[in-house]
Order: sequence, then structure tokens, then C-alpha cells
Amino acid sequence: MKPILYKRASTLDELQQIRELQLLNSSQNISSEEKLQEGFVTVQHTVALLDQMNTACAHIIAKEGKKVVGFALVMLSNFRNEIEVLIPMFERIDSVLSPNKSYVIMGQVCVDKNYRKQGIFRGLYDFYRTQLQHEFDYLITEVAAINQRSMNAHESIGFKKIDSYEEEGINWNIMLWDWK
Repeated sequence: MKPILYKRASTLDELQQIRELQLLNSSQNISSEEKLQEGFVTVQHTVALLDQMNTACAHIIAKEGKKVVGFALVMLSNFRNEIEVLIPMFERIDSVLSPNKSYVIMGQVCVDKNYRKQGIFRGLYDFYRTQLQHEFDYLITEVAAINQRSMNAHESIGFKKIDSYEEEGINWNIMLWDWK
């Protein structure tokens, strides 16, 4: 096993690998049992949108050799209207945060099934903070309330639930990590 390298995404191949990992772990492509045990991702991005987001502020990835084994997407608030399912999240954030605070959205985090329980989730977030804490006050994400594995993992990093809401039958928790 090669060492895990944390870096910012910089190639089309890395973005395509993010997309492949996303599809493998999408809530539509895994069993209910696996969702409970392993967690899941909800949103699916096109490679074109991943590229636009990456150009604005590069995504955080974990690689073993040439293989992307984990990712934490970076989404600036100016992408708020690009993914329809995320619009309510941005509206809620605007209603609870002070306008003089800056934030970035952790658009999604995922670790390859074969690489879980090796500290990569925490490594992605540690690298994320190192890279972006001087530009933003907060890192914000949202987690489906039924995704208990993800809720627990985010709380262990230092995220706190600041709001929750229901949209199309799904209860969402907005989580904030205060970097200041």
C-alpha cells in the first residue's frame, strides 16, 4: 500500500475519478443496509460542474498513487443556483449566519469503501482546513438526518448542527465548523 497524498484536484482525470466514486456511493446505487452501515452521497455532479467548481476553488482529494480514494468537494456560495436540491440549504444558511462572516461549502465528502477506517476522512478535513482557513471563517455542509454514520463522523471533526429543515421528505442538518 502506497502512502495517501492529500492535494487539491488539478486534472480532468482526477475530476472523472471523483465522479466515478460519487456514482459508486450514490444513495440510488446502494442497498438500504449499506446506506445505514456505510453512509451515502446524495447529489451527483457532472464532470463539467465539478470542473467549474474546481476552477473557482480546487477540490480536496486523497490519492494512493494515481487513484483518487477520497474527496471533499469545495463549493463557493456563487454556485448556489447550480444544483437545485442545494438552494434551500443556501437560503437557510443566509437566514442563520451573520452576513459579515465568510464561509465555504463542503459540497460532499466520500471515501472509497476499500479505504475506510484508515483516517482518510479526517485527513481530507485536516487538509481542507489547512488550505482554506485563512480565506473563510466557517466550513459548512449539510447531512441527511438519516445518514447517522456521516452525522457522527462530522461531529467528531468539530462540526456543530446550526439548523435543520425538511425538503421533499428528507430531513437535513446544516453543520458548521468554526475555523476562527
